[in-house]
Amino acid sequence: MAVHRVLRNSDMQLARVIGTVVATVKNDSLEGRKLLVVQTLNKDLVPTGKPMVAVDSVGAGVGELVFWCRGKEASFPFKREDTPTDCTIIGIVDSDAHVTQGSRA
Repeated sequence: MAVHRVLRNSDMQLARVIGTVVATVKNDSLEGRKLLVVQTLNKDLVPTGKPMVAVDSVGAGVGELVFWCRGKEASFPFKREDTPTDCTIIGIVDSDAHVTQGSRA
């Protein structure tokens, strides 16, 4: 399954969306973009580190398991826009079972 291959290679990171952000003032290129609070998870879906704010590029919602990326790659989903982001949600995992299946004995 592709999800297992991605997780073993650590190409992307997993997180759970735990909240939303409301910003009354933000960079013009973020207008109309949803900001979400995500909690990074390890391969067993256990929270690690501190929550972060991520720009949503896929329509994720609170409670969903998502893939996210950091660095300059975080702006790639926004094409040629100069979107100031260092953390972007780039995919939604259909089910926790896709991640945990086969990894727990």
